[in-house]
Amino acid sequence: MAQFGLENDISNSLKLDVPITNAPIARWQRKASSSNMSMNGLSPGKSANVSMSSSKTPGGKTPGRMRKVTPTRMGCDRFIPVRNAKQMEVASFLLTKENQPKDTNTSAASSKTWSVALNGFDIEEARILQFSAKPASLPDGQHSSLKSVYNQTITPMASKKTRYISSMPEKILDAPELKNDFYLNLLDWNSRNVVAVALHNSVYLWDATQGNITHLMTMARETDYVSSLSWAKDGSYLAVGTSDCAVQLWDVEQEKCLRTMASHSARVCSLSWNQHILSSGSKSGQIHHHDVRVADHHIFTLKGHSQEVCGLQWSPDGRYLASGGNDNTVCVWPRMSQGRGEMSTPMCTWDLHKGAVKALAWCPWQSSILASGGGSTDCHIRVWNINSGSCLSALDTQSQVTALMFAPNYKELVSAHGFADNNIIIWKYPSLTKVADLRGHDDRILSMAMSPDCSTVASVAADETIRLWRCFEEDPKKPKDKMVRSLRTALSQSIR
Repeated sequence: MAQFGLENDISNSLKLDVPITNAPIARWQRKASSSNMSMNGLSPGKSANVSMSSSKTPGGKTPGRMRKVTPTRMGCDRFIPVRNAKQMEVASFLLTKENQPKDTNTSAASSKTWSVALNGFDIEEARILQFSAKPASLPDGQHSSLKSVYNQTITPMASKKTRYISSMPEKILDAPELKNDFYLNLLDWNSRNVVAVALHNSVYLWDATQGNITHLMTMARETDYVSSLSWAKDGSYLAVGTSDCAVQLWDVEQEKCLRTMASHSARVCSLSWNQHILSSGSKSGQIHHHDVRVADHHIFTLKGHSQEVCGLQWSPDGRYLASGGNDNTVCVWPRMSQGRGEMSTPMCTWDLHKGAVKALAWCPWQSSILASGGGSTDCHIRVWNINSGSCLSALDTQSQVTALMFAPNYKELVSAHGFADNNIIIWKYPSLTKVADLRGHDDRILSMAMSPDCSTVASVAADETIRLWRCFEEDPKKPKDKMVRSLRTALSQSIR
């Protein structure tokens, strides 16, 4: 019997339909219990034995209307947000636009325009690696190294055509018996394309248009000599300074001396025109203004130099006169509008040069800029601002500076030199970097002049030659007049 009782106990224990008293509460029972407690306003911490079907409340009061409770996420499967009317309209518009057919041509054109504007090329057609030009090669045809080929960067300035300046003169003219004196000014080129040169006591004219040579004058005494020349602006009259302290005024067309003006006490070695006023500098250190229209021509005297005035130049606007002397000083004088008299205090005085100042040049595109050059003991080119009185730049040329001029075609500065290089140098302005070095004279250059079209420079030297250097070809976009074409034809003919 005992055996049958044990078997019954084991069989009863293994039956599944019998509730398990000690097992944990099932998950569905826990969720149902939590939901019922939330509905009844009970927290999970309260007892779960309170019956939902009880007719009495825990407080013994009659149950009233049930309070509406918002279900929490614990008792919900998902959260559905509330959409307002505006959001629904935006969503409807986006869905409608997405389903519309796209204009591929307009979209592609717009994308290409934006790509070119932002990147400089169409990014859709761009390749990762591509050549924009053929690789560079050496002049002799040999291939250079890869580093030199592919490290080259083409810039806008590098792509421009460089200007060719011939190192040989265009023509060479004979100038026999030229006086070898640093302080004299023996060459000038007028607006009618005529070159005047002083050879000892005579003056000769060379018509660059026709190629004709004219003997204008010869001084009466063999011991006298011509010390300076200067053309009037219109090219009809030539002023001649002489060693016998006089200034002669010549009518070139009639080959006639109109008048002789004597007021200096020493030779006249520098001349400069300003309309009807002719200024002359002498070895005495004085500068005289002559009004060539009246009989009493000497109207003003400038006293600022203690030694010979070898450089004299009126500014292009006629407001200022620059003078350089053997006393190593540069002076700037204002124009006297009316009256007669003398002035001993210039507007500006500079004494930074250590040698005689003969070379003077006004900048044609900056009226307040003056360039000056010193002699063999100085060799410096200095650029001045007459408004501020300051030296803007100084350059040691290592050679005597005998003449200066600005080239307006390329905005450059040209300097002529004596000992020891005897050359012409073209400088970029205002950096004063060397552009070209023209050599050919065997002795020091004494004077220099520029053609009326500003394309050719004439230099006369102690080797008794006049050399024509075509350094500044004119702008091809500018119209060429008959005089310029005639000048080019004349320069192409040999007249030596």
